[in-house]
Amino acid sequence: MKNWNKKAISKEVVKDIHSRYGCDMLLASILTRRGITKGSDILYYLENDIRYFHNPFLFNTMEDAVDRILTAKEEGEKVLIFGDRDVDGITSTTLLYQYLLDEKMDISWKIPAGDDAYGLTMQVIDDFAANYGTLIITVDCGISNNQEIAHAAELGIDVIVTDHHNAPEDLPEPAIIVDPKVENSGYPFKDISGCAVAYKLVTALRFAKSELYKQEICLLNVRPLNEAYIVEGIKVVNACETDRISETIIPGGLSFQETRLLPFLKGQQIFVWDESLQQKQLIKIFGKGIEFNLLDIRPEIAKIMPKIANLSLIRLTSLSKIARYEEKTPTELDTFLNIFITFVTRKAASIQTKERNAQDLQLVALAAIADIMPLKNENRIFVRRGLATINSNKARIGLQELLGYQNLLGKQLSSTDLSWNVVPVLNATGRLGKAQLGVQLLCETDPQKRNALAVQIIELNKQRKQLGADAFIIANKLARENLTTFSNKLAFAADDKINRGVTGIVANKLVQFYNVPAIVITFLGETGIGSVRSCRNFNLTGMLESMSELFINHGGHNFAAGFSFDKKNFDKIKEAFIKFTPYIELSERTDDDYVEIDAELPIQYIQPSLLNLIDILEPYGEENKPLIFMSKNLKITAADIMGKTEKLHLKLTLDCGKNKWPALFWGAGDRLGKDFKVGDRIDAIYQISRNTFNGKTTPQMILIDCIKTNQT
Repeated sequence: MKNWNKKAISKEVVKDIHSRYGCDMLLASILTRRGITKGSDILYYLENDIRYFHNPFLFNTMEDAVDRILTAKEEGEKVLIFGDRDVDGITSTTLLYQYLLDEKMDISWKIPAGDDAYGLTMQVIDDFAANYGTLIITVDCGISNNQEIAHAAELGIDVIVTDHHNAPEDLPEPAIIVDPKVENSGYPFKDISGCAVAYKLVTALRFAKSELYKQEICLLNVRPLNEAYIVEGIKVVNACETDRISETIIPGGLSFQETRLLPFLKGQQIFVWDESLQQKQLIKIFGKGIEFNLLDIRPEIAKIMPKIANLSLIRLTSLSKIARYEEKTPTELDTFLNIFITFVTRKAASIQTKERNAQDLQLVALAAIADIMPLKNENRIFVRRGLATINSNKARIGLQELLGYQNLLGKQLSSTDLSWNVVPVLNATGRLGKAQLGVQLLCETDPQKRNALAVQIIELNKQRKQLGADAFIIANKLARENLTTFSNKLAFAADDKINRGVTGIVANKLVQFYNVPAIVITFLGETGIGSVRSCRNFNLTGMLESMSELFINHGGHNFAAGFSFDKKNFDKIKEAFIKFTPYIELSERTDDDYVEIDAELPIQYIQPSLLNLIDILEPYGEENKPLIFMSKNLKITAADIMGKTEKLHLKLTLDCGKNKWPALFWGAGDRLGKDFKVGDRIDAIYQISRNTFNGKTTPQMILIDCIKTNQT
């Protein structure tokens, strides 16, 4: 029996979300119970437009990266993209390579193969220098390659690092670094994938083609306030706000030269909404002696957004969808800025760019799911947009073949489907030292060659499964023997018979098996390679940093990381982990024995239309678990035992008033006749999903737990 918990929530908060954002009461209560109550968070559950992506130029170094690539294009330089061997690295490499290839640049790519080490290596740099290369762009790696990047500089090679891993204290120099986890990066959301960072770079490069790139623009608005006027302006560069001013002026009180407006507006291209009205108000304030050179942007914006052509900023502010998600009350100038950014975003999206962007977002979606990025903020739109394109029968080349071989084409896929059926297959290429096949598959234009690559990758995944199963047997025995040595706080296994490509998978399985962080190590010649996975809120970063002098390199994320070391230091490293165990603090509560309920549904609410609610909160994954409902007094009208294995399953039919629901109860075959039987009534906690069979899709329950009730 699991512990069920339904958090108490404020009815006032639920009502406010319902009225402010147009949610129904059930959705509003679920958001509240999950702690999603700020407009800036709710936005990413209710909206789907790419307009809500964060501007790539919020990265303080993005303009530098763009300019360096544009120079390389103009000068015909040789450029190398260097990526990682996992899904994030494969998709990052593909995305950036295809863009630069479309731009007719002298571009090549490389990913670690065979037993190559993680990250940029001296050999890669030397080979590239021998080929007269002058610019390396790393994707999903590079943030820890200090020595290698310094060596590249000595050879006259510039490096742009695009990464998303935790940054070391000493950053690589000299390099242009685009990484949201670097302190003061400027980017407002740290938890995007490496592929998302590459996508931001490509988005910035696309914007750089417009006449607005690096142009300083001032959005100006004048509005009356009693007997005075408020003159307010925002400086914008690359669609990013860089400065803001607001002056309240009584006509005849101050000359223009006495205000702060003169230095603010000097040399600026000034855009206004309704130039005639703005000029009249400025004349009332300062007289006719000063000529303001204003450009009315409204006609240009109206070409793309004709519905707003004749509306004032006051009216637009009251209608603004973006404004309702803001914590502060928006001004007319805020509305002007939002409209301008939307205009710039849409103008930059040509038909060709839209098609390529849709393909790119499929890659970003895969990376977010594969790298277990938290499904909040813009990650939600990344995945949702990527899934939408796939589900509209427009899966990109390469992905289409992988889906076809798994009979998934034409099905309504979820983030979970990609996680279970696509990510492991593509990951298998890197795990078995052939990550280049993944990039080749996603880039190959010849259908026959693509088909052959897909067959080869499917076969690699079968090998990966067997290697993982064999390695777990070895690692599990070692971890069990070592558990007391590590104070029952760490599962530790080291053996050269474990394939290096499955150390992460095996570490994950050990975490699930022992419910403690796990370390799995294998050896390649004189080098040890380790994967670390965590659980129960233990952050790995401090542990690895405490013994960093023993590693050749290390890095990763707070809950999934890796390291390498000289084999001769193995005993020292093992002893260091043992000594660190007293400092490992694990939260007591685990997801396996504690279930948070999102909503209690009366019988009349259990209808097929609940699938619409499920879809709104898609995608599900890290930090956005599938919805869990509770219902009481459900009658079991039929029960069948399924499965031929030792752990049998149940298929129940539950009477939900107007609807009879099929309900699967995994691993509960032994409970029929003991805890409940046909005709009994139960209180249940469950998820709702789609079941597709013979082309027909129907809703079903997935029971998590239930108890027999005495009600009749």
